[in-house]
Amino acid sequence: MEQFASIAAHDLQEPLRMIVSFLKLLERRNQDKLDPQAHEFIELASDGAIRMQKMINELLAYSRLSTREKELEDVDCQKVMDQVLMNLKVAIEENKAEITNDSLPLLTADYSQLLHLFQNLISNAIKYRSHQNPEIHISASKKDKEWSFSVGDNGIGIDPKYQKRIFMIFQRLHRAEYPGTGMGLAICKKIVERHGGRIWVDSKLGEGSKFCFTIPIKSNAQIF
Repeated sequence: MEQFASIAAHDLQEPLRMIVSFLKLLERRNQDKLDPQAHEFIELASDGAIRMQKMINELLAYSRLSTREKELEDVDCQKVMDQVLMNLKVAIEENKAEITNDSLPLLTADYSQLLHLFQNLISNAIKYRSHQNPEIHISASKKDKEWSFSVGDNGIGIDPKYQKRIFMIFQRLHRAEYPGTGMGLAICKKIVERHGGRIWVDSKLGEGSKFCFTIPIKSNAQIF
């Protein structure tokens, strides 16, 4: 799958870049000749090509989660969280989001994948906000031989009938209102499963969401 995705990414990216470049050139050279509708068509075509580029890149990232071997190491989840908050600083400030967390544990894991996991879940909580300022809390508790995490928010919530579908590749519930490729939660699911855990969501429409996942406390295995 990685080989296919890599070839597809290489072969498709260049034509997409060409489409975007020539559309911009067409608009620039004919700025005064095009009517408002023509400008709108060019913008829609450019946005579509850019969105496809993002989907290709995320498909490649998704495929690599399954095929690239990585030694696990001790990871301080608080350091992961600190980095996530730095990465999302602009979005947090623009949306006046309040993010809090419990004391977070040390795990045997892949640092970069945990970073991607927490960042995806928190950025989604900010993106799918309600009319209120986002309030997001990350909790962690030790249960038997695993750590259980949750990322809870006060956002728009998810209808229970769609709660399994959202973890499938390229599945999106809000195509028009919110930008995205439909890959984020599929990548989260793959990361959790590569660590031997599971992920799910508890939510009601209009009442916020709580994304929960588990990570085994110790593992001497590699991620394959």
